[in-house]
Amino acid sequence: MNVSHEDDVAHLCDALEKRLQQLLPPCELHGAVYAAMRDATLAAGKRMRPLLLLLAARDMGCDIDRSGVVDLACAVEMIHAASLVLDDMPSMDNAMQRRGRPTIHCQYGENVAMLAAVSLLSQAFGVIARAPDLAPEVKSQASAALSVAIGHLGLAQGQFLDLSASHNSGDVEAIMLTNELKTSSLFDAVLQIAAIAAGAQPLAREHLRSLAREMGQAFQLMDDLADGLSHTGKDAHQDRDKKRVTLVAALGAEVAYHRLCQHMRRADSHLLNACTAGRATQRFIHAWFNKYAVFIGQQGPYSLSEAR
Repeated sequence: MNVSHEDDVAHLCDALEKRLQQLLPPCELHGAVYAAMRDATLAAGKRMRPLLLLLAARDMGCDIDRSGVVDLACAVEMIHAASLVLDDMPSMDNAMQRRGRPTIHCQYGENVAMLAAVSLLSQAFGVIARAPDLAPEVKSQASAALSVAIGHLGLAQGQFLDLSASHNSGDVEAIMLTNELKTSSLFDAVLQIAAIAAGAQPLAREHLRSLAREMGQAFQLMDDLADGLSHTGKDAHQDRDKKRVTLVAALGAEVAYHRLCQHMRRADSHLLNACTAGRATQRFIHAWFNKYAVFIGQQGPYSLSEAR
């Protein structure tokens, strides 16, 4: 029986949600930190990163029905959730809304939010260490990829540069470096973990690194273009209110959107060179881009019909 792309993604998303429920502290445990960990991770979100991991791994020939592969994807989502909690803190972006709900520090206080974020990071690496059906070298390489992505060579440094963005003069290269560290680095870890699980060859992994760089830049441009829009589930005008100099502010919305399309076209080329056993990842990325292009009032550079 043929399964549509939408049904395929929905099935994977359902498997992720169920496994996340199991891997997080159980509801029976009472305590604010436990509750904050669950709220931060289980709140309705796109699950883009764990889905990307599963689809890319499968498109490189990996059997993603192994529970250990799903656990790798869940660990990635915990890392992402922790990064959002920290990103929203008063000392960072001081955001009031995330995913259409009050941010974790608004619900539980700054102290609990900080402890929940640290606990999620710890839990993620524990999930990888205990993941069934995976060789020890797969687990160690996956942990190493994530540790690089979230540390001083990735998210942490990117967040620091982002906090200083209001002081730059609109230097395009400086803004792109911030975007790469803050956004591309986790995409890179996601895709490298997919390649590790699939036993992909070095050339494929190089294409995935390039794919991550292009996707990260595109994702950040899309986020910046949507900054002033309502119904994003986040605080509107964060960049403007924080006097943050983004590529949209530096180049204008039209040029920024043109650059976004260029990033997506280059990402497509790298993806096709890396994922040769299927096209589900391409369909997923196209669907994501086109949805957000419509959301910001633009027309995408390609349609889903091209993803065959």
